[in-house]
Amino acid sequence: MPDLSLHGWFLVLYGGALAGYLAASLAPLRWKPWAVLVAAGLHTGSLGLRGVQAGRLPLVGVFDTLSFFALCVALLSIVFYRRYGSLTFLEGGSVLATLMLVFDLLAPRELRPLPPVLRTLWFEVHVALSFVAYALFAIGFLGGIDYFLSDRDARSLRAEYQANLWGYLCFSVAMIAGGIWAYYAWGTYWLWTPKELWTTIVWFFYSLYLHARIVRGWRESTRAVLAIVGFAVVLFTYLGVGLLMKSSHTF
Repeated sequence: MPDLSLHGWFLVLYGGALAGYLAASLAPLRWKPWAVLVAAGLHTGSLGLRGVQAGRLPLVGVFDTLSFFALCVALLSIVFYRRYGSLTFLEGGSVLATLMLVFDLLAPRELRPLPPVLRTLWFEVHVALSFVAYALFAIGFLGGIDYFLSDRDARSLRAEYQANLWGYLCFSVAMIAGGIWAYYAWGTYWLWTPKELWTTIVWFFYSLYLHARIVRGWRESTRAVLAIVGFAVVLFTYLGVGLLMKSSHTF
């Protein structure tokens, strides 16, 4: 085996994961689940090595959080494909994971010491659950796409609803953990930063989506559109706010 440093092995595994997701996007149907699974295994290994390098959970900054986001999307795409049988979840998940890792290559990836304000379990819970929720919202987005591609199959709506419901629950817990973390860090539960305002918008948007799911009179196609639009709001909250607005958050 080649004599590589820890960082070298990280790059090998990361590159293998990217190649694996790309191969899964292009592979024949019978190979897609295995290709995504292998890529996700390599990706998990790369995150593990990144954590060893950092001496902490690799969940700080765009590079690490986007990588974790992509891994969650890939793993959930396998789960929803196996449960609901729609190829859209598997294909869409591998495409999203590929695009995320490609975009991730543009982000700074140096490791810095963790500021004291972030050295708390509440921060780790807040960030980890936020990105699990984002990944579930991505699966909900794929369910909305699948609804229109599958001639309005009701199974797509069920999958979309389950993904968005669990995403909403995870996101709600993440917001509570974030408030507790903020109180310990700055003495207040709320700082009125753009990131906090937009995460609240995400929460209210998916509250509206769940309301539309329950209340009669909302068309199925409208709910599918809400699931699609919701993920666009999520992406703007995650990447757009950080790039366009000044905030205390780096993710």
